[in-house]
Amino acid sequence: MAISTPSFTLGVEEEYLVVDSETLDLVAAPDSLMDACIERLEGKVSPEFLRCQIEVGTGVCGTVADVREDLSHLRRTVKAVCNEHGLAPIAVSTHPFAAWQAQQFTDKERYQQLEQDLAGVARRMLICGTHVHVGIDDDDLRIDLLNQFSYFAPHLLALSTSSPFWEGRQTGLHSYRLTVFDNLPRTGLPPVFSSYSEYRRSVQTIIDAKIVEDASKLWWDVRPSSRFPTLESRICDVMPNINHTLAITALTQSIFRMLYELRRRNQRWRLYERFLVEENRWRAQRYGPTEGLIDFGMGKIVPFAEMVEELIELATPHAIELGCLAEVESARDILKDGTSSQRQVSVYQSALEKGADEEEALREVVRSLVAEFDQGI
Repeated sequence: MAISTPSFTLGVEEEYLVVDSETLDLVAAPDSLMDACIERLEGKVSPEFLRCQIEVGTGVCGTVADVREDLSHLRRTVKAVCNEHGLAPIAVSTHPFAAWQAQQFTDKERYQQLEQDLAGVARRMLICGTHVHVGIDDDDLRIDLLNQFSYFAPHLLALSTSSPFWEGRQTGLHSYRLTVFDNLPRTGLPPVFSSYSEYRRSVQTIIDAKIVEDASKLWWDVRPSSRFPTLESRICDVMPNINHTLAITALTQSIFRMLYELRRRNQRWRLYERFLVEENRWRAQRYGPTEGLIDFGMGKIVPFAEMVEELIELATPHAIELGCLAEVESARDILKDGTSSQRQVSVYQSALEKGADEEEALREVVRSLVAEFDQGI
């Protein structure tokens, strides 16, 4: 049976951290702040697992331009409300110096259950990410594209990295967030499924065993949404610069369209062994865009800038059709500007060279993140 062309609609979710404007440390968002955000953003904002976090989500968007408009409004509103409370939001995957042990949990049944189920692992989840939903209406097509998309997850991660610090220490990783997140069960690259029915049977097994109540407790890097007819890319760090977020969004949408077009021509992207893709995932986590990824066809590490050019070339005809070529090509700007992880380390080192102690250098990093939150919106 022929598969209808997917809608390729978009939805983007971002998680922010809330800091005190003076101390720059994390604070528990007061109820009045969340109430004001909910009132002004009409269902597009919600509390997260920790009270120092805020999650926003766009509506269903037809184009990347629509995402820009919606996400810009969300960021402006969250910033305005936070500022009214003497606070500021930052879009970063780990706070440079805050301690996870000091954070307060959101008093919500779902999060209480998470803490109970995951114990000490859950308590360390002082991390934020970016999730990009792409509308893929057919069930079996979603699974087919899920299997193929995993190859590209490390490329997108490397472009998004924003978590080089953890509890006041430079970790040497560009995405320390994944180090923390991978301690949870049901994370990492998704399994390969032969069909949607096989996926459903597998999920139903752990539901029937009363391990999870639904598929929302699958936290793979890419997953079929449990609520919408979408594939949800969850691999990326959250990015301070909204233009970088839009580049990732456009690449994600265009890659899915490319994979669909291959399917329509009775072709597909090669499925490489999972341990090979995991090696690139680790390289992206460790080095960000600085050391290159493995080109499996060539059998060697290729500079990441070359990988990005290849990705842009693959995505270009599909980006043209989707109306997001400018955003896809702006992936080059990420390499030019540096990812957030690179910029944070540069700010930190510059502050040290100017005579700041380590604590003040870390505060300078947070100041730079506060300043970046509304750039481009």
